Formats: sequence, structure tokens, C-alpha cells
Amino acid sequence: MSIPGVDATVALSIVAAVGDFSRFSSPNRLVSYLGLNPRVRQSGGQPASHGRITKQGRAHARGMLVEAAWVATKTPGPLRAFFERVRTRRGMQIAVVATARKLACLCWHMITREEDYHFERTSLTAQKLRKLQLRAGMPSREGQKGTAAAYNLKDVRARERAITEQAEQACRKLVADWQEKTPSKEGAAATNGARLSRPSTGQAARQEKAPHPALRSGIDHAHTPA
Repeated sequence: MSIPGVDATVALSIVAAVGDFSRFSSPNRLVSYLGLNPRVRQSGGQPASHGRITKQGRAHARGMLVEAAWVATKTPGPLRAFFERVRTRRGMQIAVVATARKLACLCWHMITREEDYHFERTSLTAQKLRKLQLRAGMPSREGQKGTAAAYNLKDVRARERAITEQAEQACRKLVADWQEKTPSKEGAAATNGARLSRPSTGQAARQEKAPHPALRSGIDHAHTPA
């Protein structure tokens, strides 16, 4: 519940669907169990193609994660930066599903490590927990200052929002620096001396299969023993 967009209903739905998180050895296995992993099609030596998500497993928990992802994309933080980065390349629908998949991975890491979300808004989490306590039947204690009182202060909410906005900008800068340092596929191939594609027709293809007679004579002359 320390993750933005995840309230008691979403958290209970995920826990009820997954059960013991330790039975999944990696977050990717949890993502596959929830049906949020894309389908992969590959034939022979052809490159693999990725399609829609498999939608296997518990549909209710998957839907709750997608709803939580929509809320997280409107909240300052690294999750919103991730959503907008994917949206510029793949579109809004694919970006929100990718964010839901990111939420599932976060849940696995946080529960297996027994940690809270690193970029949580403390007062907001306290308010979520207090609402859960009231729904469970605890007394309201009107007129008394409780653990969720800080959320009612505008200064506290503004300060926490500013911290999450800084985290979002830091995430954007980190990804931008990483993309600048990572060479493109063409640049990497040229650096490694690899050929990008093999021509199938034309003069270039014929030269690859059989060198020019003048070149062949030069090669034979170079390999003739002295």
C-alpha cells in the first residue's frame, strides 16, 4: 500500500490471487502467473516477435493492477516517468500494461525483501492504513490527533510531492544518460566489425559468392608458396 495507486482493495486482491510470494523464484514468474507477459512467437532462426499479453491466470488481480497503474501514471514519481517513456514509443494502452507489469515486479521485490516502496509518500500511506482500520471496525477517535493527521496539512503534502517530483526527474535523467552512452544497433555492429545484412540479389551478392577474377588472381598469388 506504500506504492502510489495501490489501496487496500488492490493489495488484498493481489495477495488473495498470489498467496505465498516466495513460491515464485523471480518477479518474471509472478508476471507470467498474472498473465501480464507478452506472447512470444518465433519460427526457426527468425527474430522473435512479441504480441499481446497472455491474459492467463487471475483476471481480477490483473485488472486491479491495471487500474492501479492508471492512478500511478498521474502521480509524480519514477512510475510516471516509466509510463511516459513507454508511451512515446508504443502508445498509451501498451504503456499502462507495462506499468501494471512493473507494479507486479515491485510487489514481488517488496514482499520478498519485507521493504516499503522507496519513493512512498509517508502521510498518504498513513491515511490508507487509517482508512483500512476504520473499515475493519476500529473506533474513529474524533477530535484526537492520529497517525494520519499529517496528510491534512497542505505543507506536508506539498513537500512530499516535491520529493517525488525530484525522484521522477532523476529517473528521467538516468535513462537519458544511459541512452546516450548505449550505442545503436548499427553503431555497435560497425564497431564490432559485424555485417548488418547479407544482400540476396544484385552485384553485391554475386561478389560475396565469388570474388572478381582480378581479385582471385591476387589472392591466389598471395597464397602461392615462395
